[in-house]
Amino acid sequence: MNTRILRMREVMQRIGLSRSTIYKLMENDDFPRPMKLGSQAIGWRDADIEAWIESRPLSSLSRPEARRRKPPRLL
Repeated sequence: MNTRILRMREVMQRIGLSRSTIYKLMENDDFPRPMKLGSQAIGWRDADIEAWIESRPLSSLSRPEARRRKPPRLL
């Protein structure tokens, strides 16, 4: 089995979150922990990141009924 390792920059691009947000999520055990690649290098298994993405709930904007709603009118 060939496992691809993603570095921080790739993870940030893939999930659309900043470095600080990723670390906050890891603090709360809401994001996969990286593996140590060297004395100053870390990386995530591609499969772990993919599983995390799949586990996230869909945004209300991605549901058709949410797109049909009109904003409330201001009087």
